[in-house]
Amino acid sequence: MENYESTIGKLIDKQEVCFLSFIDAKGFPTTRTMLNPRKRQGLKEFYLTTNRRSNKVAALLANPKAGLYFYDRPLYRGIAFTGTVEVIYDQAVKDEVWRDMDTIFYENNTDPDYCVLKFTAAAVRYYQDYNSIDLTV
Repeated sequence: MENYESTIGKLIDKQEVCFLSFIDAKGFPTTRTMLNPRKRQGLKEFYLTTNRRSNKVAALLANPKAGLYFYDRPLYRGIAFTGTVEVIYDQAVKDEVWRDMDTIFYENNTDPDYCVLKFTAAAVRYYQDYNSIDLTV
């Protein structure tokens, strides 16, 4: 695939949600729908927001291995990332990814429950037209 980083970047950026998979406290895989990343650096790093007191954060602190999936339904294509998640406590990062709409969930960007997850990709697989390809991150 030529210029795959641009093609995949556009696919990611136009989605409203993505899917984060991880291992839960009982050792089973589970998936959560997440708002699309607030920030990304190429196809390597993705910054998502969530509730610090959630089961997902506890599970990711215990086992940071995770998957991140983006799906473009009209074109029946998707991109699957595997990697690790780090819980970010740095207020500068929290400030950077904060959006005014977040007041639906949190009092403000210093709310103790407002949390940023940094997903770092280790591998990526792109699916389109019933074919798939491993790509370099």
